[in-house]
This record gives sequence, structure tokens and C-alpha cells, in this order.
Amino acid sequence: MQLRIFEPHCHMFSRITDDYVAMRAAGVRVVLEPAFWLGQPRTNVGSFIDYFDTLIGWERHRSEQFGIHHVCTMGLNPREANDDRVNDAVMEVLPRYLEKGSVVGIGEIGLDDMTAREEKFYEAQIQLAIAHDLPILVHTPHRNKKQGFLRCLEIAKASGIAMDRVLLDHGNEETVRITLDSGAMQGFSIYPNTKMSPERMVKVLQEFGTERMIINSACDWGVSDPLSVPKTVALMRQAGFSDEAIDTVVWKNPVGFFARNGRGSEEDWMAEPRLDWTETFDGNSVLRGQDPSKMAK
Repeated sequence: MQLRIFEPHCHMFSRITDDYVAMRAAGVRVVLEPAFWLGQPRTNVGSFIDYFDTLIGWERHRSEQFGIHHVCTMGLNPREANDDRVNDAVMEVLPRYLEKGSVVGIGEIGLDDMTAREEKFYEAQIQLAIAHDLPILVHTPHRNKKQGFLRCLEIAKASGIAMDRVLLDHGNEETVRITLDSGAMQGFSIYPNTKMSPERMVKVLQEFGTERMIINSACDWGVSDPLSVPKTVALMRQAGFSDEAIDTVVWKNPVGFFARNGRGSEEDWMAEPRLDWTETFDGNSVLRGQDPSKMAK
């Protein structure tokens, strides 16, 4: 079976074109880019609008120029949910983005410092997800992981959203049973030092199986690796996982979760993106003025 990867959490806004080339060569066919914190606070809603427009515009174009379909989730991230300069204003503009064809969910939303403001805007965005028939991608706290998972689940359950529309991300060994018992999808970020390693991830899959398991790189502007998923696949093979089990984790599970709203399908995402380096987006090209006839893809 040919390896095919749906990379369900990577912040390509922060990455370079070489990353796209390497990801495509490693089997990545689709990237999902959740809206997130850019490393420093944004001070007005206009900066969010420009960023959201980039995710559905230029970044989608850039990705497809290197043979990878690009989709995204939109949301007010929990860190900036605490910032009264922007939080209410972002909530006002968010609904218009939730109608865009390449937006397949709401996220990253959830909790970070587990403040009252974070909970308020998390719950409000779950209600938007219900209204727009979209799944949610939930950021769980880096500290007090188990407590944060339980609170994220408690709020989601009280909201009325179907639990199979909830993906709880940044999981680890102590959260697996909690998530599986809830009916939600369990996401794991294979991220150097601070989250899961490929070796730990393989052990989790050996113990708990592949049902409702989703793995991602969460690659961003920090020390991170956009090839974390294919590297985990290599270890899965060494550990004796079948091609079918691997395909379930890196393709069927994320495709099944994000394709249910009609904004993408396995058939769509298995088709090759149109590769034409003479094409531009709003007058801009990935070649930056270079002659496309002299460039090797």
C-alpha cells in the first residue's frame, strides 16, 4: 500500500518551501493548518483578519504549488482569548470565515492557562461549531495536562456538541483512556522534547490500538519537525504494524474526522493538485520572479 498522510496539525505559515518539498516526498498529501498564536500578542483585529485571509489564500496556493492539498481550521486561540484588545472583535469576524470551502473545522480552541476568559471563548466557539456543522480541534494545556483534558471535556460535553466531532490534541499517555472513554478523537503531537516522541507514540499505539487515534507534528516557529509523522510511521513499521494500521492512523482517521462537512473528501485529496508555477496568487508567485521554465519541481 502506498503511504499517504493527512497531516492534521502543522503551522505552515511559519515554515519554508523546503519543508513542503520534504513533506511531499515523505508521503504527505494534505496539510491542515489550524489558526494559532504567532509567538507574540496581536494588538488589533486587523492582524487576525490578514492572518485568516493568508490561511485561505496565499498559503493554500503555496502548498498546492508543491503538490500538497491545504485546508485549515479557524478560531481564536486560547492564549489570545485572554486579551481584551482582540477577543470580542475576533469573535465578530470569525463566522464569515467558517463558511469558506477550505475551512474544515474550528481551532485551535480550548484552554491554555485555564482562565475564565479562555473557558468563555472556548464555549462560545463550540456553539459556532454546532451552528456551522463543523468539528473542533481542541488545544489542551501544556501544564496540568490531565486536569486540562478533563476540563476541556467537561465544557465540550455541557455544550451539546457530539463527542465524535471533538478532537482533543496534544495528548499523552495519561490522557488516552480519558479521551477514548469520552467518545472524542485523541490527537498526539510528535514534537521534540515538550510533547510526544515517535518512540512513546508507538508504545501508546501498541497498548491502545489505532481506533480514534490521530498523530501530527504541530510544526511551527519553534524547534519542531514537519517530518515527525513519517518518522513515526517508520518506527511503526519496525514495530510490526501493518500497512492497514498505519493507513488508519495517518490517513483514514483524520480524513474521516475532517471530511464529514462536505468540504473535502478522500477522492478530492487523493487527486493531484494542479502544479503550474506560472500561476500567481494576487500577482505573487512562489518563484519570486524566477523563470518557471528553468525550475525543477
